[in-house]
Amino acid sequence: MIELRDINRVFDVGDEQVHALQDINLDIADGEYISIMGPSGSGKSTLLNMLGLLDQPTSGSYRLNDTNVTELSDREQANVRLHNIGFVFQFFHLVPRLSAANNIELPLILAGIEPRQRQVRVTRLLEQLSISDRGQHRPDQLSGGQRQRVAIARATVMQPELILADEPTGNLDRASGEDVVEVLEELNRAGMTLLVVTHDPELGRRAKRRIRMVDGCITEDIRSEPAQADSTAEPLTSEQVQAEQMRFDNLLNEEALEQLQEYQEQVPYNLRNDRS
Repeated sequence: MIELRDINRVFDVGDEQVHALQDINLDIADGEYISIMGPSGSGKSTLLNMLGLLDQPTSGSYRLNDTNVTELSDREQANVRLHNIGFVFQFFHLVPRLSAANNIELPLILAGIEPRQRQVRVTRLLEQLSISDRGQHRPDQLSGGQRQRVAIARATVMQPELILADEPTGNLDRASGEDVVEVLEELNRAGMTLLVVTHDPELGRRAKRRIRMVDGCITEDIRSEPAQADSTAEPLTSEQVQAEQMRFDNLLNEEALEQLQEYQEQVPYNLRNDRS
């Protein structure tokens, strides 16, 4: 499904060059469940952005389903992202003024799917993710776990082959995070290829294949049966859950909101590119 050959990504920072990715060679088969771990600055998110066609390598080739996507035009890459790749972000990136159902519907509108079929797909996903009673709620009326479920629904409404999840539980309490992971793993069991970038060792161990990165290089690539969740872990108290929710709310600071606005501004831009 995926072949990366001699991938390098170099950023110019002032008079210096930063090698975010160095000679990455990686093969990923259909239906794999992979975690990518490593310290901050190791290249995890850069690799994920490369796989999601949100960034271009400085050198090397990236083949997706036997197509060298590094040679595609911006418009062609946008079409590949729309139809073949689903993204799940730490900060959800939902459009605040739209309902949950309308957020899920966005990729279908970009793809030109007719309204009746859009309604069928959105309704089915709301039911499958147990948020059918929240379809008309805006993101600010949803809990963190519900927002991430909406984000997962939006990521999978086009039935992509590949799901890229960047710290999908980073802003959730333990119970909500566990629910989100189970949803992602169920999608993987249904045949979707799942790549998860995480700092959480427990989440990373659940994957059947675990990749570790340091200084832009892959230092470990281990295949094994996933570790079982620790059933002896103490559940969070209601006070801890509330504290975690407050921590999540505090993370929605001005910087995060600015990043969200920049993301939203890209939607009409991509729509113009796709239909030009």
